[in-house]
Amino acid sequence: MKYPEFPTVDVAGIPTAAIDRTALAQMLGNHCASWRNAAESERPEPFLVFSSNGHAISSYHSDAGFADIMDEGSCIHADGQSVVTFSRWFHAVHIPERAATTDMIHDLPERYPHPLRHFLMGSKEDVVQKAAQILGVRHQRMTIVGVRNGYFKREEEEEICAQINASEADVLWVGMGKPIEQAFCIRNRKKLKVPVIITCGGCYNYITGDYPRAPLWMQNAGLEWVFRLMDDPRKLFWRYALTNPHSVYCAWRYRKSRKN
Repeated sequence: MKYPEFPTVDVAGIPTAAIDRTALAQMLGNHCASWRNAAESERPEPFLVFSSNGHAISSYHSDAGFADIMDEGSCIHADGQSVVTFSRWFHAVHIPERAATTDMIHDLPERYPHPLRHFLMGSKEDVVQKAAQILGVRHQRMTIVGVRNGYFKREEEEEICAQINASEADVLWVGMGKPIEQAFCIRNRKKLKVPVIITCGGCYNYITGDYPRAPLWMQNAGLEWVFRLMDDPRKLFWRYALTNPHSVYCAWRYRKSRKN
C-alpha cells in the first residue's frame, strides 16, 4: 500500500500541497479507508499532515532542527493565506485555496462522504473535552473515540500511544503547537497504528470559541494575522514583527519563474 499522490509547489523551499480543501479532505478520507481495508502487514506508517504559514516558513529557515522535522511530513498544507499568495507571486503552479487546520477539522466530516473515527490530543483537559463534545454534536459523520490533553511527560508517551491505538481511530489530531506537536509525531510514528495524523496547533480553542476567528473577508485577504495581533498584541507582536518579513524574504529567495 502506497501513500496518496498529490501535486505540490515549493513555497519558500517547502513542498506544499497544491490542492483545494475538498480534494484534501477526500484524499485523507480515502487513505483512511484504504489503510483499514489493507492487511495489517501492508499498512504503512501514519500519513503525517503538517501545516505551513508565515511562522512555519520563518522557523524552517532559521531552525535546522525544525526544518528536519518538517521534512519528515507526508503532506504539508497551506494553513496560512500568505502561502497561497506566495505561490501566486513566485510560481507557475498555484495553490488553489488556503486549507486552514481550523477549517480542515470540519472539512473531513463535511467533504468526505463516509464516517471516520477521530482522536483529539492536545490543549488543556477542559478545552479538548469541550471541543470533542461540540464536534460530536455538529458532525454526524465524525465519531470522537478518545481525547487526551497535551500536558504529559516523555515517559508517558508509550502509554498514550497504546490508548490511541486501542481506540482504533482513523485520524489523530495533535494540537500542542509548533514544533512540539511535529516532534511528537515523528518520535512516535512507528508506534502509532492510525492511518492519518494531523497537527492542529490551537485548533480546539477555536472550536470552543476561546479564540475568535477573523471575519471571512480578512481571512480571504490574508489579514487574519492582523486580527489575531489586535486580539493578543502582547503575545503576538514580536512574533509577527520578526517572522512576517522573514517569510516574505524566504519566499522571494526560493522563488521560481512563473513560466516554469
